[in-house]
Amino acid sequence: MPNYHIWTIGCQMNKADSEQISSYLEQIGYRPCPKPEEAEIIVLNSCVVRQSAEDRVNNKINALKSLKRGKILALTGCIVDSRVDGLRDRFPHVDLFFAPQAFSELSQFLEDRGLAPKGLDSGLITHRPKPSAFVNIIQGCNNFCSYCIVPYRRGRERSRPMAEVVREVEVLVSSGVTEVTLLGQNVDSFGHDLQAKPSLADLLTELNRINGLARIRFLTSHPKDMNSHLIERMARLEKVCEHLSLPIQAGDNDILQAMRRGYTVEQYVGLIQRIRQSIPHIALSTDVIVGFPGESEGQFRKTYDLLGDLRFDTVHVACYSPRQGTIAARKLNDDVSAAEKVRRREMVEGLQECIATEINGKLLGQIVEVLVEGREKGKWCGRTRTDKLVFFVDEAVHTGQFVNVKIEKTSPWSLQGIIAGQSK
Repeated sequence: MPNYHIWTIGCQMNKADSEQISSYLEQIGYRPCPKPEEAEIIVLNSCVVRQSAEDRVNNKINALKSLKRGKILALTGCIVDSRVDGLRDRFPHVDLFFAPQAFSELSQFLEDRGLAPKGLDSGLITHRPKPSAFVNIIQGCNNFCSYCIVPYRRGRERSRPMAEVVREVEVLVSSGVTEVTLLGQNVDSFGHDLQAKPSLADLLTELNRINGLARIRFLTSHPKDMNSHLIERMARLEKVCEHLSLPIQAGDNDILQAMRRGYTVEQYVGLIQRIRQSIPHIALSTDVIVGFPGESEGQFRKTYDLLGDLRFDTVHVACYSPRQGTIAARKLNDDVSAAEKVRRREMVEGLQECIATEINGKLLGQIVEVLVEGREKGKWCGRTRTDKLVFFVDEAVHTGQFVNVKIEKTSPWSLQGIIAGQSK
């Protein structure tokens, strides 16, 4: 049986796309392998949100040049846009370039070479090896934040029909999946472009009815589109997890305006307060960019102080990286030095480590429900409804099970404990 290898970098949407590709390749008789040199088909799923990610992609593509002999090398992800000719010039050893979600181009390429049966649905997921699954529900973004390349690479927002999403989740559940994460660059915008105008709240309500599905998550939300109706459904629907990703990006209104985020600090803080009032035990994560063009020390300090006041469970912090083609790259001067960006990032990371230590420390001695995803370094690992990573040791096999774990050790990044009994 021939082998395939997929290398994925970037967001959860890329991971979901790779799962789609993997499912298709296995349907046509390929099996996964961890080493590209042992594969007949190699797929690279790329990210260009930050320069460091694009550099890794470029290095990976070039490193595979020596392995090309008789292999098919395909490149997808956000590095692939309408200017494919430029990519062909840079990477002549790549056989196929296809845009995110353009799975039919891969299947057609393989069909034309007699490597796949004709007419097989390359977007159909027939299995998932893990109890958790990502499900893309909306592609693209209409916001055009000044620093972001995504709208230029993934296009405008395009929602999947709600019935189609529900059918996919039903199929996943029938194959053993018990938790789904709904994905979109701006997941809260789901449905606005469909004829019936369903909302994300409506979709959550439909999915909540599926027998055998135990948990529902969604990301990433945009503060300007997170409304009271959605918050109310989150609080009421028992399968929707008490976890929310809500990027703030900056704690200064002038920087937010320059970023074209569409909300103020005051509006964001008010939104957080309403969410916590409705869902008291919710775990919140956020994203922050430091060193945005023109960001002064005082403006950075506002972001730093805001993070200290709001006390998120998780903060993803990145140094600003100009992306060619974005509004910020065209119109703003990248005037914060690399060293200063790193200093600010490290300050945020240090602050968040202290906050997460205190938040997770409150779980010491508590019993939490964990969906076990698999083993890592000799321990079982999984996540709570609030997205806390938990490790425990036990002789029995627990993959895909819900178990109760008593927490005996905490850290900013994970929890460790002992099994206290099976809950489901």
